Amino acid sequence: MRFFSDNAASVCPQVMAALAKANHVDTAYDGDTLSEKLDGAFSDLFGRRVRALWATTGTATNCLGLAALCPPHGAILCHEMAHIEVDEAGAPGFFTHGAKLTLLSGHGAKLAPETVEDACERVRDDVHQVQPAALSITNSTEYGLSYSPGEVAALGEVARRRGLALHLDGARFANAVAFTGADPADLTWRAGVDVMSFGFVKNGGMNAEALIFFDPAKAEIVPRLRKRAGHLLSKGRYLAAQILAMLDDELWLTNARAANAAAAALAEACGPERLVYPVEANELFVRMTAGEADRIRSKGYDFYDWGPGEVRLVTSWDQDMDAVGQLAAAIRSL
Repeated sequence: MRFFSDNAASVCPQVMAALAKANHVDTAYDGDTLSEKLDGAFSDLFGRRVRALWATTGTATNCLGLAALCPPHGAILCHEMAHIEVDEAGAPGFFTHGAKLTLLSGHGAKLAPETVEDACERVRDDVHQVQPAALSITNSTEYGLSYSPGEVAALGEVARRRGLALHLDGARFANAVAFTGADPADLTWRAGVDVMSFGFVKNGGMNAEALIFFDPAKAEIVPRLRKRAGHLLSKGRYLAAQILAMLDDELWLTNARAANAAAAALAEACGPERLVYPVEANELFVRMTAGEADRIRSKGYDFYDWGPGEVRLVTSWDQDMDAVGQLAAAIRSL
């Protein structure tokens, strides 16, 4: 009974069916009929003309987007717990050919406008210091908090005033939309986001993520960067098929709501005294002693330790709700 990562979730049936349907001869790389539908599908979703490209991993998607926004001599402002800092093995520097990550702090891996302002103020405008070129945020964050449209807009306003491009790591963007109930446009381009990664793998996809440019002109170099980085698949239609299946009938949102509902059930069992952060997506950070964690694991549950006296539980779109109920009961019994 796994609660260690939504990366381990199964592929949803609609995606598997779409892969089978795409299993015929078509143009190679990204010139196929399915890949060519992505721009229109995401333009409809966000209510404006966008450029959408597929990639195989969240790391590649994030870093290709950042490479289009930040020059090698620039800096990317991000939270100190951001995935691009903690879990991407230096990939941002590799893809951007040397851009620096400037690390900022904030509760629950969220950034506040004043924190970004202070970071910009500390940089002298001379050749001896790396100049900020981009700001990267994650929604939902690495600690499962969701930015509201107003919070993103406040950061977007700082970014515009400071001349920074705004990048959104949306590995769990669907969960943030499901929690806030906001229009996807209000969490992105209307709030000042220039580029985002739109996650599907954690939400029922197999190996497809989307890179969205809200100004298509800024995407012109990315197909070349993607090829040079080894991420131009010869049979890209299989990635496009997954993404289009997830967008159809808002399957991406349905799946995220299911994952969030499972997390909310566990949050109720934990109670506020055990929760390190409010549960606003599908991740829970829970206070447990080592002995308590061992007792839960002895019942067949799998999850990560997350530092002394703390564990992380992650729910998925396909979570067995009977297992959720049993885990909730086990937590209550501690």
